[in-house]
Amino acid sequence: MVIEPKKKRSANPVTALSNGLEEDLQRQGYGVGTIWKQRRLFNDLLIWLEGKQLAMSDLTVAKVDLFMADRRAGGVRKLKTRKALGAILVYLRGLGLVPPAESPVEDGPAGEILERYTRFLAVERGLTAAAILRYVDCLRPFLDRQTRDGNLDLASLTSSDVTSFVVAWCPSVNSCVAKLTVTALRSFFGFLHLEGVLRRSLVPAVPTVTYRHQAGLPKGLEPDEVRRILTSCDITSDNGVRDLAILTLLVRLGLRRCEVSRLGLDDIDWRAGTICVHGKGNCLERLPLPVDVGHYLAQYLRHARPAKARGRTAFVRHFAPYNALSASRVSTIVADAALRAGVGRVHAHRLRHTAATQLLRAGASLPEVGQVLRHRRAQTTAIYAKVDHDTLRVIARPWPEDAQ
Repeated sequence: MVIEPKKKRSANPVTALSNGLEEDLQRQGYGVGTIWKQRRLFNDLLIWLEGKQLAMSDLTVAKVDLFMADRRAGGVRKLKTRKALGAILVYLRGLGLVPPAESPVEDGPAGEILERYTRFLAVERGLTAAAILRYVDCLRPFLDRQTRDGNLDLASLTSSDVTSFVVAWCPSVNSCVAKLTVTALRSFFGFLHLEGVLRRSLVPAVPTVTYRHQAGLPKGLEPDEVRRILTSCDITSDNGVRDLAILTLLVRLGLRRCEVSRLGLDDIDWRAGTICVHGKGNCLERLPLPVDVGHYLAQYLRHARPAKARGRTAFVRHFAPYNALSASRVSTIVADAALRAGVGRVHAHRLRHTAATQLLRAGASLPEVGQVLRHRRAQTTAIYAKVDHDTLRVIARPWPEDAQ
């Protein structure tokens, strides 16, 4: 059922906005019932703003939370969280009527310098939004510690300030967070020195933390477990066809979950039998497309990808709005398939380990595995030597008693 646009539009700006919202939701593929609920929610929002004597330009995240709190207090059982207002806010932001989505950088003493730092990371260093957010999150505890009476004096930082923070903070977090924290601090101090905030660089003052990157074994899945995960997909449903294509990409090519979510229709060269992968650091790398991967990918694109899909991303949601799948959704698809198969809890990155171990079992060398996984350093691939038992037997030295 399609909602027919009204022949006459009211001159009332509120009515025009409501009608425009309806048309925008229709274009995104929302159903009739959902559009009706969104129009009611929009009307409730307008009434609330009028009652609070607020303009749309005042609708910050804090005000949205207050609106939803008032709805819950009034006994509303549905559409009572910030997420429910998401489509409406996107529409209003597109018209410039409400403030833009707030930056992950907070207000306060550190807000201005962090805004400049995030621009530096994006423009000068080419980091992705996700990487920038991780850096900023790691810097917040340090900046909070240096803020006194609402003031942040970065120009007076000393080596002892840096050392005392690292010594106090890093033992309270896991080794991965500790490693990223000192990396973020070095990057931040380099930026401050470059900007002239610090006369002397404090990068050398950041202590090194112990991080045993290759302490454990990469945990790949057994061939039977892989088979059970793949066959757990219901290929009679569109979701199942999509999930099978995603799982095959992960386990055969060792793609990262974010690389699967970024894969575009234009990244697939069917004639050459290759795909272009958007890897770490915004690097573009071309990989061969195995026959089975190409088959499942073609099945999805021809028969299961929604006709209402927006944009040129290969994998999209199967309900409105038909946007690209997020990396977290790719992880959920893997986890759900593993549970259906009775394999237990499996993260998407474990399928990358599985691809590496399968290559080794098939006779590939470590440099060849590194090429497929697109490792920049040979040391990163070297961890898989621990699970290549045949090679280890060749290079292992005999025990002294055996040698005698």
